[in-house]
Amino acid sequence: MHRPRHVLILGGTTEARRLAAELAADPALRVTSSLAGRVAAPRLPAGQVRIGGFGGPEGLARWLREQQVDALIDATHPFAGTISCNAARAAADVHVPLLALRRPGWVAEPGDDWHPVGSLAEAADAIPALGKRAFLTTGRMGLAAFAHLEDMWFLVRSVDAPQPPVPARTEVLLARGPFTVEGEAELLRRHGIDVLVTKDSGAAATAAKLVAARQAGIPVVIVRRPPAPEGVPVAPDPAEAVEWVRATMQGGRA
Repeated sequence: MHRPRHVLILGGTTEARRLAAELAADPALRVTSSLAGRVAAPRLPAGQVRIGGFGGPEGLARWLREQQVDALIDATHPFAGTISCNAARAAADVHVPLLALRRPGWVAEPGDDWHPVGSLAEAADAIPALGKRAFLTTGRMGLAAFAHLEDMWFLVRSVDAPQPPVPARTEVLLARGPFTVEGEAELLRRHGIDVLVTKDSGAAATAAKLVAARQAGIPVVIVRRPPAPEGVPVAPDPAEAVEWVRATMQGGRA
């Protein structure tokens, strides 16, 4: 009798949870989701769950080997570049098939005033020329890039409270999406926001702020996402990732 094929999902995203639910329903599969542990109360996916890092690419490779993983799916946040690179190195070392699950990025529409930048540091350089009251939706990590902007006021939204250093004039809003256009528009009005800063996460659950900014004529500084590691196939949604898993398992890994 064959053992269930083991699929490891590097997760934490909505797409990762959807994928885990689909795969865990298949009795021929053993599904483990790995969460980084950066969110205090994460939404747990179906199947087995482990929380915490692996100890770099070598630690991940060792875990893949010891746990007899047959397929690895990197379904982390589009900006989790270090984890994605570690996954690519580990998968190559132990010859485990790897797929990157990446939701498509946002696309500008007529009326949008977007200012694409390559990093949070570039975003900090760009915003003083665009406004004085910024809505920061880049997450709680990386706020140090804006800490030197003493003449600006920031509304920072994140799931968990940020740790210093943060800008001196900052108000923190703890919230988790999805958000509505009406709610985002009211937030922009209530706080007098005149510039929005975000990452191109591509999530529909958090896209309402872009619509609200467009309607209000507010410029958006948007940090471009890093590409997936070279040579790693990419699926845009969980349905295609499921098909990849099925095709990979049919390929005959033991």
